[in-house]
Formats: sequence, C-alpha cells, structure tokens
Amino acid sequence: MDQFSVPMWQIADPRPGVLVKVCGLTFADNALDCVKAGADIIGLVFYEKSPRHVSTEKAREIVRALPKGVPACGVFVNETFDTIMQTVSACGLGIVQLHGTEPPELADRLSAQNLVVTKAFFATRPPKLCETEKYQSAYFCLAEYGKGILPGGNAETWDYGQALEMAKKVRLMLAGGLNPENVADAVSSIRPHAVDVSSGVEKTKGIKDISKVTAFIRAAKSVSI
Repeated sequence: MDQFSVPMWQIADPRPGVLVKVCGLTFADNALDCVKAGADIIGLVFYEKSPRHVSTEKAREIVRALPKGVPACGVFVNETFDTIMQTVSACGLGIVQLHGTEPPELADRLSAQNLVVTKAFFATRPPKLCETEKYQSAYFCLAEYGKGILPGGNAETWDYGQALEMAKKVRLMLAGGLNPENVADAVSSIRPHAVDVSSGVEKTKGIKDISKVTAFIRAAKSVSI
C-alpha cells in the first residue's frame, strides 16, 4: 500500500455519531479546512465529465495535506481495475468508491487489495437499492437518487425513506441532496453509518463553503445513532 493510504481498521473503528464524507474537493487547503471542521473522509472525483474532477497530481497534493487517520476516497465511474489501482497507488487512496454499473467482481478484486470499497446503489436506475446482496465485499453501500445527467446526486433531494430497509442490512452511506438543513432529519429517520455531501455545502463547484461544512457536520453528528 502507498504510504498515504489508510488501513481499513481506521475506518471501522467506532466514532461518535455518523461518519461524514465531504466529496468533490479540488484544493488541498479547502480539504484541510473541511477536516478541521470535522470531516471524517475526504472525497476526490476522478470522473472526467464531472465539474469536480481532479487530476492525479492535484489529488496527490490533497492527500498529502490530510492528517493521519483521515482517508481519501477516490470516486470512479465504470473504470477498469488497472486504472483504479494506478490512481490508488499514485495518490495514496484508502477508499475506492464505485459509482457506476461496476460488476461485483471488481469490488471483490479491489477489496482483496486491502482497500475499503464503497459501492453506489440508486433509487432510479441500476444497480438498485435492493441489489446490495450482490456486492458482499463492499464495506459501505451508498444510497443515491441517481436522477440527472451525471452519475452523482445532481443536488436532488429524494425520499430517503427508500433506503430504510437497506440501512437495516448493510453499512449504509446516505447521499443525494443532503445539506445543513435536512441532514439531521435524514440521519434520525434512516440511521445510516455515514453521510456523503458535496453540492449541499459548496460556494462553487469543487470549492466548499466552510461555514456550511461546519453547520452540516454539527447537524449530522448531533443525532445519536
């Protein structure tokens, strides 16, 4: 593993409240400010069509700025095993998020590399929220709306109750349209292991508003789970 990777046990350790992943960071200083505000995981998007896409060089810079114990999650959409592993090695990623229609076998291969694998499931398109049993090696199962042009949430809120049964069976990461105003209710009703936010705490695409990040994290972690 690269020297900047974080082993799985550091993610699996119980922490107070829900874990918070702030995704779509594009600058090291902004990422570090998110960590200081309480972010548990920093997300980096390697999908080239995303307005939050980050280069390998920039991602490496961000990862190196993170304190020990705060892992970086690389978000990929239908990439090959070799491409993902090259990026993992180059940047020092501890978590890999598969946000497309990747087969279970890819999740298995990545997990065998001692990576924490997050697999996205969608309310509106495959793989559906009910298909988590096919991905036994996924550490986190991310529940997403899946409506819109891009593979991500596209800032669309949705009926988070659709993920309630999923939360009873897997280690759920809830995503899609979350913001400082609605995250506490979502955590209270769904009881996810983690929440994922991007556009809901932004100034502009790829730049987070730290006051919003702080408010989001305080609201999310205010709920006892």
